[in-house]
Amino acid sequence: MLSDNRFFRPLLGATVTTVVALAILIGLGLWQIERLHWKLGLIATINERMAAEPIPAPLPASWPSLDLKSLEYRHLRLTGRFDNAHELYYFTQDDDGTAGYDVVTPFALDTGGTVFVDRGFVPEARKDQATRKAGLIEGPTALTGVARAPQARGAFDAQSDPAKNIWFTRDPAAMAAALKLADAAPFYVEADATPNPGGLPVGGRTRVNIRNEHLQYAITWFGLAVVLIGVYLSYHWSQGRIGRRKS
Repeated sequence: MLSDNRFFRPLLGATVTTVVALAILIGLGLWQIERLHWKLGLIATINERMAAEPIPAPLPASWPSLDLKSLEYRHLRLTGRFDNAHELYYFTQDDDGTAGYDVVTPFALDTGGTVFVDRGFVPEARKDQATRKAGLIEGPTALTGVARAPQARGAFDAQSDPAKNIWFTRDPAAMAAALKLADAAPFYVEADATPNPGGLPVGGRTRVNIRNEHLQYAITWFGLAVVLIGVYLSYHWSQGRIGRRKS
């Protein structure tokens, strides 16, 4: 019989370190796979809600216990009146990069309470109501829009300035405090793309921008695990601890 001349004499320190590092890298990769499936489910849920028929806006009595996560991205039907005297201006950009504002207007519901409605975008030069009087809808109004949860302030977002009526996040609670409203809904609504008189504001501004890069992250972590194994084996080879004994 031929003898087996193969050998492998692992170094204890390098082996322990590699095993620990591999466990971490593989764990991170598996975690990203779990996040991937969660994100795909979330995107599917949002797409389903965006495609569903509008439902009546929740009644004010339900607002204190409202589950905003289950409401967000659902189309709502609202009836009431705009309070055009108290427009708020959310600084943003149009799809082509033009600076301007989304006009956020309190909407007094027929069922009671007030919902902030993001009516859509106006260029910076048309912020003043006097330049777009035709779009100031008065009297009883019915509209459809998408429910949104309060917008959290990001690390790079500027601080809103209620005194100057310039907002960098759409937070119904903060906006209600600035207007001294005690009956504001905990959500806001982005109006649909139904054209407004005079063409402004331009509605239909709902954007579903959910990053889903978990697959790339998982591949990165698993790839690093493979590289680590290769480095481990190459090191042992260079030290004469792996290979085949000479006859």
